[in-house]
Amino acid sequence: MSENAAGARHARMVEARETGVDVYDPGGGYDLYDTAPSTCAVVLGRWARALGGLGEVLITLGLVIALYAVYELWWSNITAGQETRRNSTALLHTWSTTPRAAAVQPSDAIADGQSFGFLYIPAFGADWRALIMQTVDRTRVLNTGAVGHYTQPASALPWDASGNFALAGHRDGHGMIFRDLDRLRPGDPVYVQTAYGWFVYRLDREAASVPINDVGAVAPIPVGSGYTKPGRYITLTTCTPMYIDSSRMAWWGHLVEQTPKGQVPAGVTPIS
Repeated sequence: MSENAAGARHARMVEARETGVDVYDPGGGYDLYDTAPSTCAVVLGRWARALGGLGEVLITLGLVIALYAVYELWWSNITAGQETRRNSTALLHTWSTTPRAAAVQPSDAIADGQSFGFLYIPAFGADWRALIMQTVDRTRVLNTGAVGHYTQPASALPWDASGNFALAGHRDGHGMIFRDLDRLRPGDPVYVQTAYGWFVYRLDREAASVPINDVGAVAPIPVGSGYTKPGRYITLTTCTPMYIDSSRMAWWGHLVEQTPKGQVPAGVTPIS
């Protein structure tokens, strides 16, 4: 290499150190002073940006899931409790201010979403009670913390001469009114309070898992209950397993006592 060429290269190297740009090879192949990124660096940069974006999406998704879980397992119970207290107070007020009709109401005379009674299950605690509302619509009834009376398919009312008084309630979230349905045992009493009197049932049999769309469980003579002839029955249903809701759990019982409205059966403390 001539002295002139060597001097020129030295000058370029000095300039590259001072400016950070190789004036001789600003974008060519790799050398000591080349500032253009290599192909490997470009690829790694793209992957880093992609992974960063994916990470942000996953974090956002995680937050959404966490907020939904908080709503379902905590906040929905608070709002359901508030709503069922308001509806219970309204029903008690109606009972105290409205003369009772001489004849009992047929099921189709009760509007969907209307409150018409209270359910008491002492096995869940001495102060446990649930408001009973017409139909099992999630938004209008079950999500308010009440238990719903099956109307599709139609089921009997407690005061009917025969049939199956079928009820449904949430097991998780929205008051989780039937959370402990699996704790019930044969022989446990169930009390129903209405404007037409008290109805006392005795539980007989449980179905731990029934297909979600199997209407036989709430039929007039419920399938799987062991009953073989018409009677005055009660069915309690809820979704199972908890948080998955792929099937239904059911309990069946039969009427053992009926008393007038003002004659409270032994073993229960009515809401006031």
